[in-house]
Amino acid sequence: MSQEPLVRDAEVADFRAAVLAKLTYAVGKDPDHAFDHDWFEAIALAARDHMVEHWMDHTRQIYRKGQKRVYYLSLEFLIGRLLYDSLSNLGLLDIAREALTDLGVDLERIRLLEPDAALGNGGLGRLAACFMESMSTLGVAAHGYGIRYEHGLFRQAIVDGWQQEQTENWLNFGNPWEFERPEVIYPISFGGHVETVTDSEGQQKQVWWPSETVRAIAYDTPVVGWRGSSVNTLRLWRARAIEDLHLERFNAGDHLGAVAEVARAESISRVLYPADSTEAGQELRLRQEYFFVSASLHDLLRRHLNGNDSLLNLADKAAIQLNDTHPSIAVAELMRQLVDEYGLAWDTAWEITVNTLAYTNHTLLPEALETWPVGLMERMLPRHMQIIYLINAYHIDSLRAKGQHDVDVLRAVSLIEEDNGRRVRMGNLAFLGSHSVNGVSGLHTQLMRSTVFSELHKLYPDRINNKTNGITFRRWLYQSNSELTAMLVDKLGPELLDNPEGLLKNLEPFAEQPEFRRAFAAQRLNSKKALARIIHERVGVTVNPEAMFDVQVKRIHEYKRQLLNLMHTVALYQAIRAEPETDWVPRVKIFAGKAAASYHQAKLIIKLANDIARVVNNDPTVRGLLKVVFLPNYNVSLAESIIPAADLSEQISTAGYEASGTSNMKFGLNGALTIGTLDGANVEMCDFLGKENMFIFGMTAAQVEERKHAGGFSAYGDVAASHRLNDVLQAIRGGVFSPDDPSRYAGLIDSLTSYDRFLLCADFDAYWDAQRKVEDTWHDADKWWRMAVLNTARMGWFSSDRTIREYAQDIWQALE
Repeated sequence: MSQEPLVRDAEVADFRAAVLAKLTYAVGKDPDHAFDHDWFEAIALAARDHMVEHWMDHTRQIYRKGQKRVYYLSLEFLIGRLLYDSLSNLGLLDIAREALTDLGVDLERIRLLEPDAALGNGGLGRLAACFMESMSTLGVAAHGYGIRYEHGLFRQAIVDGWQQEQTENWLNFGNPWEFERPEVIYPISFGGHVETVTDSEGQQKQVWWPSETVRAIAYDTPVVGWRGSSVNTLRLWRARAIEDLHLERFNAGDHLGAVAEVARAESISRVLYPADSTEAGQELRLRQEYFFVSASLHDLLRRHLNGNDSLLNLADKAAIQLNDTHPSIAVAELMRQLVDEYGLAWDTAWEITVNTLAYTNHTLLPEALETWPVGLMERMLPRHMQIIYLINAYHIDSLRAKGQHDVDVLRAVSLIEEDNGRRVRMGNLAFLGSHSVNGVSGLHTQLMRSTVFSELHKLYPDRINNKTNGITFRRWLYQSNSELTAMLVDKLGPELLDNPEGLLKNLEPFAEQPEFRRAFAAQRLNSKKALARIIHERVGVTVNPEAMFDVQVKRIHEYKRQLLNLMHTVALYQAIRAEPETDWVPRVKIFAGKAAASYHQAKLIIKLANDIARVVNNDPTVRGLLKVVFLPNYNVSLAESIIPAADLSEQISTAGYEASGTSNMKFGLNGALTIGTLDGANVEMCDFLGKENMFIFGMTAAQVEERKHAGGFSAYGDVAASHRLNDVLQAIRGGVFSPDDPSRYAGLIDSLTSYDRFLLCADFDAYWDAQRKVEDTWHDADKWWRMAVLNTARMGWFSSDRTIREYAQDIWQALE
């Protein structure tokens, strides 16, 4: 008898014993009386023990080698469920499944009990999670830093078609993956005033006397790489008051006042993205950003000094990556800590700061490049405002010394915006305080240089670089689509699992094999049947898995143009009813995504989607050829069910507005065909997949800019030129889909025609024509599935491993 079965039997027995031990001694339950959640916790803790072994080994190696560390600062980490992810990366998934089957426990059922960690909103947070996993896989020594939100982003409920925000209680049953570090606490200060004092040597220095201090307490989650190669740390901060109870007030009868400071402090880590439409909301958002940045910088400087005698070599030993503008206060805070707390000279501290920090920009939307009122900053962070003024003054002085006296240029690169009330430009601060500023797709980076950072780019032409985003195939193929993964491994060999970047392209010849195309279609149908069950369970709509599943799932925002998709839906609905002689493709339009709590227009678009769904799904004249579904509470787990089931991926943002996108990559990897504009990473996908294997339409970024400068955003001409578009807008405006409130969408349509900022009307006819090409291709099954196979085969470059390798080599210098 070979040794391999004996080894596997032993591993199964060991894991089974570990689960039973955790159930008994950690959960405190007898197997005969354990509930499903008890089993989940026991399984997670058993898996965590395996992670900890690798974690400790990896940490010891880092210290022994003196390896350079990467610190990834992000306000979001959309990590999703971790049980399958951890078991899969540790190589324990099949072992765990077999061990639990012996115990009469269904792992598939148990895994669904794990809540999604509500620590992110969309692509930004999911990218951070993919990057953390890839850094572990590649052996980059990394720490992720963020906030341990008690409730995170809201839970989305749809009530009468409207989004309602509900509390997301993802921590109700605790979090078995994390380790609280009560010994790792940092005081974080706010408010007060700054005093100039003279020290014993006659040197003047600035002393910040804050009026409020809270505690930042660390919680660590191990992040395991593929094959358990290495394990890094995601450290999240929880905010607590200095004193949990003001006893004197309590005893005096002021029971609410006694805990007022507790409530104020803990609100910092309560909710992700509190509505910032009020002054109080803006203040809380800034408090959150400074809180986690300050705690993280305290922590990493302490760690550096544990192994080094000086901070002068910080940039050689540490790289700090700012994920978007949210952590950009790090520029001022690192300067404050280096100058005020460690006594470094200003010029020395500035050199260290710039050489250590790097900044990733994720948006070209001016409103998303954060700015803060100077008054708010002076009140909340007076020392930082002082430092920002100094950075700005020294920078402007240096430009004048070099002969730059153009007032418009100096105003454009200033850290202070003067036009609409004095505000601090956080994007400019991050740019100036970083040695590297990167975009996340080729087009996005090009537009950064020519638009939002054009004047800074002229001054620092070597600073902006590109690092096109990627996704982790372990999550978005191996775990999300096990049936397709098994097919690929069968044809390309098990080596594919370790080298998809290099080996996926070997799938291309199989696109010409009818038998493989049929198998590819069959696995998709199985995923669609599973999604059809979810749709029926969650929204009560019965859909045909044989129909084309046309999917747009992402954050609801006007530039992402869900409204354009809905306009096509109405046009298709009208055409199906008016032209029964046409051989229409049965289609299921699937939408999902959350609108920001204070974003009225986005919430109105969600209502419209549900109103259209109600009318279309109940109209017998459609004959089942069109169904519309809005799935509530979109999250990572729901995405893992939707993406393998998608036939058509909608990536239809206005060209020049989407920085990259990563859902486009996830869908393409799983063989969905893309209908989209030449925006973000769609451009690179087009280069790798071939334009003939996508459905590209609409204005280019250059044409959008030309239209913006030439004719503005009026859509009256576009509407007048298109009877189909006019019919769609009149139906929506006239109350066809809102008979209970006929004027509900009048304002939406009127604003669209008078000020079509995102050019939905301009692109509508091209979008309709592209959708007709989609239907023609669907009718030709051989062509459709050949394109689908080629999409999967050519997506290898879009791995987050490739992206992280580029960061590590070009920006961080952190690969051994």
